Amino acid sequence: MIERHRYSYGPDPSQWGELFLPARRAGTGSLGVAVVIHGGYWRAKYGAELGEPLALDLAEHGVAAWNLEYRRAGNGGGWHGTFQDILAGIDKLDELAGPHSLDLGKVVALGHSAGGHLAVWAAGRDRLGSLDLPEEDREVRAHHARVRLAGVVSQSGVLDLAGAERLRLSDRAVANLLGGPPSDIPGRYRYADPMAALPLDVPVFAVHAEDDDDVPPVMSAAYVDAGLSGPVPPQLVTVPGDHFALIDPGAEAYIRCRELVAELLRRPRPAPGPSIP
Repeated sequence: MIERHRYSYGPDPSQWGELFLPARRAGTGSLGVAVVIHGGYWRAKYGAELGEPLALDLAEHGVAAWNLEYRRAGNGGGWHGTFQDILAGIDKLDELAGPHSLDLGKVVALGHSAGGHLAVWAAGRDRLGSLDLPEEDREVRAHHARVRLAGVVSQSGVLDLAGAERLRLSDRAVANLLGGPPSDIPGRYRYADPMAALPLDVPVFAVHAEDDDDVPPVMSAAYVDAGLSGPVPPQLVTVPGDHFALIDPGAEAYIRCRELVAELLRRPRPAPGPSIP
């Protein structure tokens, strides 16, 4: 029997997550967690219902899943609410670990499309404090992490924001998220772009669907190429299907993602890396 528990991590109606817990026997120990971050090009009309089938499937396969909702562009998100919510939502697991026997040393993220961007971005949060932001943007600096991601499975993630803006993906969704093009707000792009946090010291599987017409494969390929010289190079994984096969629990594309989540959770607990001031 899958248990479901909904918790808020802030006062806004979009600041919540739902924890899906697998059935387990007494004495089986603490559970690793997959943070499910939905896509929708960061726009308010797409919500956590996109991640619910994935969270349920993960729980049915023995993984605790935290289906995370967050403010998006159009309902209080964008710059900088979306970014603050993702970090605060992940950190909420620190409060839930005791009551639900969660292993905070094994927290990974599974993010689709814009959620893939946010998942990989959050994995590099320790680097964000060193970025030089304009005075009006400095309140968005990442606070000290209570929960750090031990790995990420990005599902056709938008992993190169500047490149996505050049391609004008989804009617300039990146400019809508950040408030303009890179030429006008370069500091925001440095802060928000996963490329700027490379190299990472956690594993990233950049999974991309072969027939993806919504987020071109170059988004994942460019990120992987840029990170190859790092201590833990990201890996590109190509799967069959289109953009939405990745969030279809019955599709081969999604099943491969679930396998990668399980692989990350089986890995030894990572040693904490040095913080970057």
